[in-house]
Amino acid sequence: MPSFCRHNRLVENCPICSKKEQVSSPTRSVARRPSRTAEASAVRAPRKSVSSGMTVRRVQRAPDDGYEHDLVPGLRSSIDAGRLADELAFSAARLRELSDAPPGLYGEVAGMEDREEAAWLTFLIAFFSPLDSADDPWAGISAARTTWASGALPDLEGVQVGPRTAFDPKRGAAALVAYRAWAERLGGQVPALAGEESWTLQHRYDRAFERLGLPGFGRPQRMEFLVLGHRLGLVDLDPWTMHLSASTPTDPVSLSAKRLLGIGDPVLLQRRQRELAHGVDVPVESLDLALYNWSAPAEAERYAAGSTATLDGAERDRIARALGL
Repeated sequence: MPSFCRHNRLVENCPICSKKEQVSSPTRSVARRPSRTAEASAVRAPRKSVSSGMTVRRVQRAPDDGYEHDLVPGLRSSIDAGRLADELAFSAARLRELSDAPPGLYGEVAGMEDREEAAWLTFLIAFFSPLDSADDPWAGISAARTTWASGALPDLEGVQVGPRTAFDPKRGAAALVAYRAWAERLGGQVPALAGEESWTLQHRYDRAFERLGLPGFGRPQRMEFLVLGHRLGLVDLDPWTMHLSASTPTDPVSLSAKRLLGIGDPVLLQRRQRELAHGVDVPVESLDLALYNWSAPAEAERYAAGSTATLDGAERDRIARALGL
C-alpha cells in the first residue's frame, strides 16, 4: 500500500522525506526480540475471516525503468503506464456501449417506458454488481430483483453478488430500505436524482451523490448508479469527479489514483484526475472502472461489469501516445 508524507506526496517521490527515510532506515532495523507468546502466535494457522463480498487488492509495482510523465507523476514504469492505457481504452469503450447499445439488463433499463421501474433496476444493478462471469453476469441480479411498484425488497438469501457490490450480510437490506424511503420522500426516484431545475449538471451530480450516502452504499456504488443513470437516459448529469474524498481506506480506485497522481491531498487529487482524463481525452467517469482493473494483478482477468465492449486498438494507441509511450 503506498505511503504518503506530510507534504501529500508519495514518500519515495518527496525530495525531503525520501532523504529522511534513507537516513533513518538503519535505526528502524533494530527491533525487539519477540516474546514467546508472540513467537507461538506467529506459527498458528491464520484465522478465517467472514467475507462481506468485498475484495481488497494491493496495487502492484512494475520495475522502475525511468518512465516519467506529467499526467501521471507517481508512475516510474512504462509497463504500468501501458496497462493504464489498456484499461482507460476499455472503460471508455464500455461507456460508449452503455449510451449506444447497452447489453443485458442495461439494455432493459434503457428500453423501459416506466422511468421509476428503470431507475429501480439501475439501483439494483449498482447495489448487487454484475457477476465476474462472461456467461451470465446478470444471474444474481435477475434472481433477486423485484419491481418498484410492488414495494417488495429483493430476496437476499443466498444472493449472488459481483466484486463491486454494496451488499453486506451484516447490514442486510438497510441500503435498500433507506433508498426507497429517500425516493418516496422526494416524490420518486427520477425527481430525487434530478433535483431542482435551476441546478447545473455538475451540481445535480454532486447533490445526488451526497444524498445517496445510504448505509453501506459507498463511493463506488453511488458513482456507478449515477453514471448508469446518466448513460442510460434516466437523468442528465455531469460526472465531473470521482469523489475520492468519500472513499474508504481500502478502496482500490482511491489507492490507485493516489499512486498514479502522486498526491494524497483531496483538492489536488481531484484536479489531477480531471487533468489526466482531459489529457488522454476520455470521460472522467471512465477512470473509475479503469483504475479498479488497473489495481488488480497483471495476470488477473479484466472485470467487465456486464459490458460486452472490446478494446479499440486505435484508441488505446492514442491514449498511450498521450501518456508518452
